[in-house]
Amino acid sequence: MNKYNTIIGRFRGQRLLVIGDLVLDRYVKGSVSRISPEAPVPIVVQQESFYTPGGAANVANNLSALGADVTLVGKIGADHEGGILKKELLRRGIHTKGIFADRAVHTIFKTRIIAQHQQVVRVDRETCGDGGPDKFTQSRILPFLRRNFHRYKAVVISDYGKGMIDPALLAAIREMALDKIPVIVDPKLEDLREYGQVSCVTPNKKEAEAALKAIAPQARKALGIRSTQLDKKEDIEANGSGLLAYLGIGALLITLGEHGMYLFEHNKKPFPIPTRAREVYDVSGAGDTVIAVFALCLAAGADRRHAADIANHAAGVVVGKMGAVAVELDELKQAVKEQ
Repeated sequence: MNKYNTIIGRFRGQRLLVIGDLVLDRYVKGSVSRISPEAPVPIVVQQESFYTPGGAANVANNLSALGADVTLVGKIGADHEGGILKKELLRRGIHTKGIFADRAVHTIFKTRIIAQHQQVVRVDRETCGDGGPDKFTQSRILPFLRRNFHRYKAVVISDYGKGMIDPALLAAIREMALDKIPVIVDPKLEDLREYGQVSCVTPNKKEAEAALKAIAPQARKALGIRSTQLDKKEDIEANGSGLLAYLGIGALLITLGEHGMYLFEHNKKPFPIPTRAREVYDVSGAGDTVIAVFALCLAAGADRRHAADIANHAAGVVVGKMGAVAVELDELKQAVKEQ
């Protein structure tokens, strides 16, 4: 489509800011031919091992792969894994000036063991915040944001629930944006109102249903919300519209896995977007791709419907690959061309 090609053609050089929980992912791939004599578990003979950016860093990776000029903001531990993550980000052309080492935490580190294309086990190491005010954020991260926020065309908040995104940080971001810069949130909190007056929130089906359950029954009834489920078309449209009204934000983009996505905007009919995936191999990282491409399209001047549809094409590409990987520019152009 000429319209979509025009939007994608404006991706390169768009300045975006990604704020959130940073993760280093490690993949160990191998094969299994026997069971351990020590315990009834498979022995994986390692064939390859590599690192990739995860969490909010994967959102930044998707943006950079599409030509955006992206700065990542967050914290890592003062450890070996933090150094590896920064090297991986720099190798991908992602600005790391907004990443600060906190000696009070470990870098979030996830190791996946994969044999014959099947994940055998995942080992996580993380130090989450206690939910209180984060002095490190106040002293290091907020000053960086205040100095640089005006430089960006769009801001993505990637909340993985690891303690980086707290009420004080959210309030500061909203104050800096002042409705002039779109702020798009990939949420983890059940009560989506805690993110405040942002431009758009992009929950998946499970997160949206949790948000519906967090609304008091009387309020749900007043908003025309029929249930807390998003299974049938009628329920998706009624409940999504009610949730948008409850939040009072610009837009709500709900991802529904193999059923595609739904975009809700004020004073407009719900906009269904069927899935573009030819084959679903691995859904990990698909949400990161959606929010990255959606935000980049908005920065490039697209309206929300075009942005959501292009993001859906991008998600259709990445779910056909193993692991949380970025969609490449040529892949996205081809996916849009084939629709």
